[in-house]
Amino acid sequence: MIRVGITGGIGSGKSTVCRLFAAKGIPVYDSDSEAKRLMAAELRGAIEARFGRDIYREGELDRGRLATIVFADSQALADLNAIVHPAVMRDFAAWAERQTADYVVLESAILYEAGLENAVDRVVAVLAPVELRVERACRRDGADPEAVRRRIAAQMDDDTLCRRADFTLVNILEADLVPAVDELDRRFRHEA
Repeated sequence: MIRVGITGGIGSGKSTVCRLFAAKGIPVYDSDSEAKRLMAAELRGAIEARFGRDIYREGELDRGRLATIVFADSQALADLNAIVHPAVMRDFAAWAERQTADYVVLESAILYEAGLENAVDRVVAVLAPVELRVERACRRDGADPEAVRRRIAAQMDDDTLCRRADFTLVNILEADLVPAVDELDRRFRHEA
């Protein structure tokens, strides 16, 4: 079974690409939502040990407080990543083993930053013009355009993604993505 990583910055269209693969019956592992699930339960003890028991309020992780801590302290961010990223890699590996499709997809905005590229056989980078990404993220999240631009500036740039990925998809119009995903689907099924 081939494991395919889908990555790209905020508003690039990773989720759209993953939805197109899922429509073809390909299992998709959303690393962001799975990390949240793991942090809510399995990783709670380790997170409390590092950040204090009060990081969970009324049984729920206080994400805002955690974000404030880790984005103000690079060591705290490194510590959180050291807790979460290996757990996500293990969870993805176990999940992938349970799948029966020719290939599976791992969706991760921070695939390279999290070291998840070692968990996949191929990487597809999803790219889009910056202003389109800002527009999409603002529309989807109700976010401030400047806040989105700051997030984009903090993420891996498109040139680096292009160099590191095995394949790139430019997502301007969804209609153009469909044949590109069809081609990748045929290729990955053939390689399986």
